[in-house]
Amino acid sequence: MLNFLKDSEALKVNPNRFYSATHEEIKSGATTDIYFINTRDILNSLNMLDTPVTAEIFTRTTGMFAGLTEVLELLKDSPVEIEALPEGEYFSPKEVVMRIKGPYGAFGIHETNLLGILSSSCAWATAARECVEAAEGKPVLSFGARHLHPAISPVMEAIAVKFGGCAGASCVLGAKLCGREPMGTIPHAAILITGDTVKLAQAYDSVLPSYVGRTFLVDTFKDECEEALRLAESLGDKLGAVRLDTPGERGGVTPDLVREMRYRLDKAGFNHVKIVVSGGLNPERIKLLSQAGADIFGVGSYIAHAVPMDMTMDLKEVNGKPIAKRGRLPGILENKRLVKIK
Repeated sequence: MLNFLKDSEALKVNPNRFYSATHEEIKSGATTDIYFINTRDILNSLNMLDTPVTAEIFTRTTGMFAGLTEVLELLKDSPVEIEALPEGEYFSPKEVVMRIKGPYGAFGIHETNLLGILSSSCAWATAARECVEAAEGKPVLSFGARHLHPAISPVMEAIAVKFGGCAGASCVLGAKLCGREPMGTIPHAAILITGDTVKLAQAYDSVLPSYVGRTFLVDTFKDECEEALRLAESLGDKLGAVRLDTPGERGGVTPDLVREMRYRLDKAGFNHVKIVVSGGLNPERIKLLSQAGADIFGVGSYIAHAVPMDMTMDLKEVNGKPIAKRGRLPGILENKRLVKIK
């Protein structure tokens, strides 16, 4: 634990490693801002480090609350009381989303970490739920792991599923953290190496167990509809879905392409084959493509790139007395939606 400045100065780090922090480093305070460690030295010299305080956390935007599970993991050994919104609940601008009460020395050093956890988690959950609501009951899959540093991509995927409402995630660890199996198809690389989509699909069908879904990309070599029909004729009832991921250089996935795909599959008797769409999806595009006949949506960057929400933690009581910085209201701000957590 980095209790004081001398502990920070004594910390030795090997630069030849992943830059991401280990769980132990996070809990030790190694990822905090240095001024929270300096503060511990100062307050300790005044015999005020364990002054009883109440802190409240809020943000200035609307969103969905998430990240509480990891905050509780961070503070599970700290002698503090915690009230918070339930994860998955929406909050309003400036609404108190969490309240922490206890000795300042028990949690003050973790302000950087817990605000960071909430900031990103709420943003990911909010973006994922926007996509899920736009799909109106059709499955949304989180495909955003490639857009983030691998140290945090599983967090994003887990948040998107558990609280954003996504039906699944492609990242193995992210899905496992939700008690799910990862979901996904095959990359274009496999088709490019094989040289033919149907050849790849046949090999896939012969190698992978039957419980792994048969969904294949159809935009690699040929016209998307032609490729989809070739796959359907080859695999028959085994083909579960085709995936459209047409790049922007060729116009991307459009409503007209989806309509044509649906029409041609149905006309050929392959009504059971679903259409998965991916590639730069956002809530507006999900609505349009859904209306055109898309059945499943793979969303990556919209969720992964959600702008973190500015979270603020203010001390509102010191030694039981109301207090606040100028511009903020002193004392606890009532929020009947908060639930006693710890």
